[in-house]
Amino acid sequence: MTSFADRHIGITTEARERMLAALGLSPVGSAEDPTAEEPIEALMRQAVPASIFTGPATSAGAPQSSIPAAASEAEALAELRALAHRNTVNRPMIGLGYYGTLTPSVIQRNVLENPSWYTAYTPYQPEISQGRLEALINFQTIVADLTGLSTANASMLDESTAVAEGMLLARRASKSKSNVFVVDADALPQTKALLRTRADAVGIELVERDLAGGEQLPDELFGVLVQYPGASGRVWDPRAVIDAAHLAKGIVVTAADLLALTLLRSPGSLGADVSVGTTQRFGVPMGFGGPHAGYMAVRAGLERQLPGRLVGVSVDAVGYPAYRLSLQTREQHIRREKATSNICTAQVLLAVMASMYAVYHGPDGLRAIAAEVAGKAAVLRDWLVEAGAEVVHDAFFDTITVRVPGAAETVVTNAHADGILLRLVDADTVGISVDETTTFTDLHRVAVLFGGKQERVFGFFGSGSAGALPEALLREDEYLTHPVFHAHRSETAMMRYLKQLADRDYALDRGMIPLGSCTMKLNAATEMAAITWPEFAQLHPFAPAEDVEGSLAMIDQLEAWLAEVTGYDAVSLQPNAGSQGELAGLLAIRGYHLANGDTHRDVCLIPSSAHGTNAASAVLAGMKVVVVATDELGNVDLDDLRAKIAQHSDALSALMITYPSTHGVYEQQVVDITSAVHDAGGQVYVDGANLNALLGYARFGDLGGDVSHLNLHKTFAIPHGGGGPGIGPVAAKAHLAPYLPGHPQAQKSEHAGGYVFDGGPVSGAPYGSAGVLPISWAYVRMMGAEGLRSATAAAVLSANYIAHRLRDHYPVLYTGENDRVAHECILDLRPLKEATGITVDDVAKRLIDYGFHAPTMSFPVAGTLMVEPTESEDLAEVDRFIDAMIRIKAEADAVAAGTWPADDNPLVNAPHTAASLIAGEWQHAYSREVAAYPVHALVAAKYWPPVRRIDQAYGDRNLVCACPPIEAFA
Repeated sequence: MTSFADRHIGITTEARERMLAALGLSPVGSAEDPTAEEPIEALMRQAVPASIFTGPATSAGAPQSSIPAAASEAEALAELRALAHRNTVNRPMIGLGYYGTLTPSVIQRNVLENPSWYTAYTPYQPEISQGRLEALINFQTIVADLTGLSTANASMLDESTAVAEGMLLARRASKSKSNVFVVDADALPQTKALLRTRADAVGIELVERDLAGGEQLPDELFGVLVQYPGASGRVWDPRAVIDAAHLAKGIVVTAADLLALTLLRSPGSLGADVSVGTTQRFGVPMGFGGPHAGYMAVRAGLERQLPGRLVGVSVDAVGYPAYRLSLQTREQHIRREKATSNICTAQVLLAVMASMYAVYHGPDGLRAIAAEVAGKAAVLRDWLVEAGAEVVHDAFFDTITVRVPGAAETVVTNAHADGILLRLVDADTVGISVDETTTFTDLHRVAVLFGGKQERVFGFFGSGSAGALPEALLREDEYLTHPVFHAHRSETAMMRYLKQLADRDYALDRGMIPLGSCTMKLNAATEMAAITWPEFAQLHPFAPAEDVEGSLAMIDQLEAWLAEVTGYDAVSLQPNAGSQGELAGLLAIRGYHLANGDTHRDVCLIPSSAHGTNAASAVLAGMKVVVVATDELGNVDLDDLRAKIAQHSDALSALMITYPSTHGVYEQQVVDITSAVHDAGGQVYVDGANLNALLGYARFGDLGGDVSHLNLHKTFAIPHGGGGPGIGPVAAKAHLAPYLPGHPQAQKSEHAGGYVFDGGPVSGAPYGSAGVLPISWAYVRMMGAEGLRSATAAAVLSANYIAHRLRDHYPVLYTGENDRVAHECILDLRPLKEATGITVDDVAKRLIDYGFHAPTMSFPVAGTLMVEPTESEDLAEVDRFIDAMIRIKAEADAVAAGTWPADDNPLVNAPHTAASLIAGEWQHAYSREVAAYPVHALVAAKYWPPVRRIDQAYGDRNLVCACPPIEAFA
């Protein structure tokens, strides 16, 4: 029977032999070398340095693996079912930013479970991303409208990290010289904990105040956080606090519930500068903590301070409106250590779901849902008061705080026994939250717990009530007035809208996305199956441990497996993006040095070729960045490294390196590099972005790494989802384990291996985006240790095959010893531009006409393409890409030869839309056939981009980041 690994890896045995032969590697037992080892192993020995090379787990003397032998797809699903059955889905009434919600089936089936949406990548090639960009601009419009602020970004990682980013934005934008940030005493507890982690690293002083209770602000401050409504449920008018903060030159950040804002006055109308929060309750399951799309919106004048992605409107080559990512010059991948945020990914897939929830329901539907929630909360309040309970706050939206002196734990325990999860605030206080899924039967059961009537007749309940909201804070202005929020009420219309958007995009379901450093591998259907199972999807992240035994067991297994394959001792799955994993790892190093009394160690060495997030993360961890040069081969310059170590030896905290390097080669002297840092008292952070080139053949811990983050959305098959979700677990050696991120609301303190993590949290939920962890669990379980190793070899083989076949047409910029690359290769297009005038942009856009997503452009070297095929692509697709690149080189040569004018040829005019071929007279120097069908195979399956090449500069000069009027598309 065919194994899962055989289904996942696209290269067949026959294809592998052909590719190896092209690389000059003969089959075993050939006449040339009858004693030769397997040629794929010979390739890996040529590429991976002998000093770190690891044999297969099945080899003699190999330690027993904790990873079981590969399971079939049916067996893996059966094991996941067994784990799921160990979870108990009770009625969630804990609140704290996580709520039951009803995902419309049309959205679950056509977005969350649709590979056209979940296998797409960040829209850096906007011409082939117009569908998801439109969905994101809908998202931005929703957030801007509901918050009453001018500009919203395309999502944040979660609410708590969004608050932290709001705090940092306030520090940048405030004209106050104070170092004080005031935190609302009624803020979410997980947010307070995360703020302490982030503030401590960068020297911000947090001051807590009971703002609703009238506590005065400090005389000096740079910012204030207001929770609206509060964690206790309290709704109050913050205008006096906002005015006082502004008088002190502070920036006001509100953490606001978007569903409540359909009824409540917007933060913008109250005078707030920034609003942050989550869109989880807009149809996105709780998923034991994530992934969910956080949000951030700002008033006019703060747009360039926004972290994360920002979608804007520009025009294409013929003036047609087109969407693209705006103001990219402010982002970490460009600004590096000067970046204002280290966030690299967003939560696009979840933002799309939330935006479509609002599109489907429209403003009236959202208002009705909110009114029903508020009304039910008010009914519960009445029943509780009738029972003699003391309800603490008179004004609330969906959450009630009840005082029961000395009996709170008993009430919560009894509720749990009855299948209801309430919040234990303290020994005397219980919190109860109502959501979209709460029924009157649930309300009655809760009231009975507090001594209410055992029997009750439920009458008619209208949804027009404002519940217990104060009249002075009721919203009066309109929102979501754009036609898109009124046009798709029927399921038929919604289904067609989602299909129309998906058809405008290019994702893995259309063809290869050969993005270097991004690892766009297959997200197999069996891996995806469990994420919508209620036992995983409908768990509250703060549910009692006995309710989530299955998820905790799965997390323990995955932590152990990841520790083994990386050579580390402990793993935290909490970071919900690679950038947050970087930050967590550096904070662990910082904590280790502080614990040892080395308070002066704050210098982080980073190679000039590193990912932009590395430098940004180091700054956010309170470190000073010192750049290390790279040599002409793309390796870390050892002489410069030793000089920088000597210069900063007393202050050296860490070295951050990526292995294999960002240049796509295995550095031969990596052990010398890590040893030099350790000898100077520093720690080594190995960026795990390129682990797909190493898994099974070497381990970060063995080559000298002390800590690493891993990208589960790359090496371990979690989908990129159009730019998120991402998960960036952090793995460390035992001496750093105590400083990995913990969480005050975690269900248990111990992790796999018996380690306890005492570092501060870096995500809102204890296990981060736990809702998609079944994907990586299933990937490892079905691949097994040998399958993971085979995947690495297949990825490296494909990259070397591409480099070999294209090197006569495009120089391969960097290779390691034996002239081999790792899992990706960098093609140098600068000679092409010099010889023909054709740029890297022209080649990237022309690839669209050939039916491809372009490789990574101009990273890490300007004017280059970094190509990574991954192990998932078969030889036919790899050859199709190679042939397209060869033909494009010939087209460029034709321009240089004068066959086509420099300003009118198929490259500079690419991509070509269907409309451009049929509108008016064809007046170009090349034919329609050359434009549309450069190879005959495209006739049968052509992807048509919806817009021509987009004018990026125009969009930055004319910033529009909300839904444009329909007339713009006339």
